[in-house]
Amino acid sequence: MPQTQTARAARLEARIAPDLKRRLEYAASLRGATLTEFVVQSAQEAATRTIRENEVLTLNENARVAFAKLLLNPPRPNRKALAAAKRYKAKFAIEIV
Repeated sequence: MPQTQTARAARLEARIAPDLKRRLEYAASLRGATLTEFVVQSAQEAATRTIRENEVLTLNENARVAFAKLLLNPPRPNRKALAAAKRYKAKFAIEIV
């Protein structure tokens, strides 16, 4: 799965054990890729997965229903929420409706 190479902007180096290098080379050969292509593609997939796992909120059915109900019918702000809004307004000099 070779990728079209664009302009090289940065270099990444890593020291790894010889047995790991052989394992990565074997895995790369199974995909028909060079070691560099395999490592870069694998790192990109891992980065995408890690970011998605940390930035995307996944809710079960009950939580989705509760979340939607609160969005559609938000509770009135309590005393602490009003006080926090007042502090925020004073700090940032904005108008809160």
